[in-house]
Amino acid sequence: MAVYTDVAPAELEAFLAGYEVGTLTSFHGIAEGVENSNFLVQTTSGSYILTLYEKRVRRDDLPFFIGLMQHLAARGLSCPQPVAARSGAVLGEVAGRPAAMVTFLPGVSVRRPSAQHCAELGQGLARLHLAGADFSMRRANALSVGGWRPLFEAARAEADTVAPGLSGAIAAELGTLEASWPKGLPEGVIHADLFPDNAFFLDDRLSGIIDFYFACTDFLAYDVAVCLNAWCFEPDGAFNVTKGRALLAGYGAARPLSQEEIAALPRLARGAALRFLLTRLVDWLNVPQGALVRPKDPLEYLKKLRFHQAVDSAQDYGLAA
Repeated sequence: MAVYTDVAPAELEAFLAGYEVGTLTSFHGIAEGVENSNFLVQTTSGSYILTLYEKRVRRDDLPFFIGLMQHLAARGLSCPQPVAARSGAVLGEVAGRPAAMVTFLPGVSVRRPSAQHCAELGQGLARLHLAGADFSMRRANALSVGGWRPLFEAARAEADTVAPGLSGAIAAELGTLEASWPKGLPEGVIHADLFPDNAFFLDDRLSGIIDFYFACTDFLAYDVAVCLNAWCFEPDGAFNVTKGRALLAGYGAARPLSQEEIAALPRLARGAALRFLLTRLVDWLNVPQGALVRPKDPLEYLKKLRFHQAVDSAQDYGLAA
C-alpha cells in the first residue's frame, strides 16, 4: 500500500454519497507498500479501505481481482470484501483513478514472524489455493519469467548505481532462469505477493489475507516460493530453516506438494527472489516526487537470491525428507 494520488475531503465525501456506509468521519493515507494509493476511511457505519489503482494495475484486470475476493470469501477464506455502491457497481472513480472500497479486516500484521506465524501462513496459503480451484476467471502472471527481462531493461542503465556489479549479476541469473524455468506444474489462482504486511493475525492465529492486486493464474508452488522468501529470512539475511519447515508443513497439511513441485522449489525460489529484486529496483529508481511511499531495498532480495543459488534441494528449506 502507498499514496501516489491525494484525495480532497470534499471529493471523498462525494464518492461516499453513492454508498450505504454512513457519513465520513475521518480518513488518512497508508504509506506501506508500493503499488496503489490506499486510505483508511472511517465513517459512521465502520471502517473501510479505499484503493485508487495506479502503476502496474490495468483497469481490465480489476474484475478479476474483485471477483476473486468475492469467490474466496464465499468459500470461507477471510479476505476483504468489495463494497457495492447503491447502483450495484463495485468499481468507481476518485481523483481520476479507478477506485474501490473493501471491508476492513480485524487483526495485525507481524513484523518479525515466528515459526507459529509461518505455520499458520502456510496453511492459509494452501486454503487459498484450494478455495480458488474452481474460480473460473484467469489472469496471466505478468511478473513471471516472461516479464522479468523488460523490468531489467528498464533498470539496467542505473542498476550499478545501487550496487557495483548488480547489472551483471541480474543479467546472469535472468539468463539462467529463462533457460530452465519449470514447466507443467500444477496451476491455479495464486496471491503472488503474500508478504507479512498482507496477512493479519489475532492471538498468533491467521485472521485474514489482504491485497490481492497481484493475484493471477500460475504455478501454485511459485506462491509457496514467494512466501519462503517473504517469511523465512531474518533481518541479517540468514534463512531460518525452522520457519521454513513450519511454513512447508503448514502448507502440506492442507495441500501436499507433488514430487515435481518439490524438485522445482529451489528454482522457483530463485525466480521469486529475482522478481522482487527487479520490481524493487525499478521502484527504487523511480519514486515519484512527493509520493507518500517507502520504497523497499532491492538489495535485500539480492542476498536472498544468493542463498537460493547455493541450495541443493527443497530439504534445505526444511521440507521433511
